[in-house]
Amino acid sequence: MNSHDPRLAIPETARREGPPERSDTRTVLVLQGGGALGAYQAGVYEALATHNMRPDWVSGISIGAINAAIIAGNPVGKRVSTLHKFWSRASSELLYKLDEPIGFARRTFNEVSALYAATLGIPGFYTPRFPPPLTEWPAEFGQLSFYDTAPLRDTLLELVDFERINRGETRLSVGAVNVMSGNFVYFDNFERKIGPEHIMASGALPPGFPPIEIDGEWYWDGGLVSNTPLQYVLDNRSQAGMDVFQIDLFSSRGEVPRTMADIAQREKDIRFSSRTRLGTDMSRRLQHLRAAARRLADKLPEDLHADPDLAELLSCQPEGPVAVMHLINRPRGYETNSKDYEFSRMTVDEHWGAGKADALFSLDHPDWTGRKLAPDEIITFDLACERERGKVG
Repeated sequence: MNSHDPRLAIPETARREGPPERSDTRTVLVLQGGGALGAYQAGVYEALATHNMRPDWVSGISIGAINAAIIAGNPVGKRVSTLHKFWSRASSELLYKLDEPIGFARRTFNEVSALYAATLGIPGFYTPRFPPPLTEWPAEFGQLSFYDTAPLRDTLLELVDFERINRGETRLSVGAVNVMSGNFVYFDNFERKIGPEHIMASGALPPGFPPIEIDGEWYWDGGLVSNTPLQYVLDNRSQAGMDVFQIDLFSSRGEVPRTMADIAQREKDIRFSSRTRLGTDMSRRLQHLRAAARRLADKLPEDLHADPDLAELLSCQPEGPVAVMHLINRPRGYETNSKDYEFSRMTVDEHWGAGKADALFSLDHPDWTGRKLAPDEIITFDLACERERGKVG
């Protein structure tokens, strides 16, 4: 059965009641880049929808930016079905399928599927340039890529209501890098008007995809600098508490490679995996320092209370508590280095189903449902790994 068939989406009226939303807590989705692996994020969002969870803020990079735009750019009742529409369009049906694909047969299937996507492109996403650009042959900068992403612009205009995004009902932030300065930037609908070009810029990974020009500046995929927007979210949060769903598509942990193909895949995992722990550890340390500054102020003599250095320290007010649910698309034995551009319907269905199952397991886990945080505490929960251990056991 097709695990992401739109007919299987849970209707709005049939969704089960999730835990009551706390008025002082914001729900945030943080979506990593990863091409075809992004179907995992769509599955996670479907699980969140079954718990009646509505994100206040969605931030993404690359394919995460596309998923984020679809979520923020549609009414709550249409988000899952629109994600289905995008991923059904992007995933291709090859001329054959394997009923029980395992081992070498499955790896071969995936490689053929990836070759199909690399040769013919992906409907509604990108098409190959013909003739392809030559290494030393100059051309217009916006044409220097192996693929043309004009179909993605049409898809975004069809599936995403940018007027809704720019009304600010849901905060949307997508990351890109300025080609000339090398600086990482975020396009945020709380700060500027967002259009399809901002989403495309976030996913313009060279040399496959062309740079995107915005206001006279050229931009590439934000994953060149950082493949996760978690730090941006932590740096720009308010004093309200946050439940952050950090959805990663590459795992930083892996096994010792046994072949050159394994090395290529492991290198890609390490390069594009997020540094979630680093970001949360830094934010936790800053919160501890702020609390120490407040305690120190109470101990100082009155003549030092007007000291400008103390005023600077005390001006950094502590933010609210943050609970991070870390959901990671774990590597599978049949995957290869081409996994981020292997768009077969079978594999996309598996990624979607894995994301949904991991999220449902984690949302119902007693560590999550019973979480209690101090006013300025940051805690990360990585619970889906227990589901994987349970399957192996």
